Amino acid sequence: MSEEKTYTVAQAHYYFAMDFQRQTWDLLEKRERSRFDDVRMLDYAHASLAHWRATGTAIRQQRGEWLISRIHAVLGDGVQALKHAQLCYELLQNNAGEMEASDFAFAYEAIARAYAVSGEKAEALRFIEKAQKAGEAIQEPGNRESFFADFNGGEWHGVK
Repeated sequence: MSEEKTYTVAQAHYYFAMDFQRQTWDLLEKRERSRFDDVRMLDYAHASLAHWRATGTAIRQQRGEWLISRIHAVLGDGVQALKHAQLCYELLQNNAGEMEASDFAFAYEAIARAYAVSGEKAEALRFIEKAQKAGEAIQEPGNRESFFADFNGGEWHGVK
């Protein structure tokens, strides 16, 4: 007989936020996704963010908006990518004291990528420069490497 476990609502929200985030990344990193995979990937990212909003910190919500923006950029939807990149940036500005240096770099990267997928090259280049500078300001080597691996990867639609 298995032991029955009990969880608080906050613990359940945390578990589901992390699990949906993991499933989102699994699909995002999948080499060949089906149309159904793309739909699930976006659903999982929104589900993760919903659980972060219920119990997480501003930093988790900001990163959730970044992830949704990135997925829309990957899927070629510049309008939604920019919408969520701007929400990511607003959360960053409103909670700057809670954020890490890499969160600033990733917020600029999200805006740049959203403009790139939208075909707005001048704006994309402006935010690429901001992301580059913010990335260089990241003190922790692992976080800086992680940022630049992401920044230098993925589709930039001929802008970068």
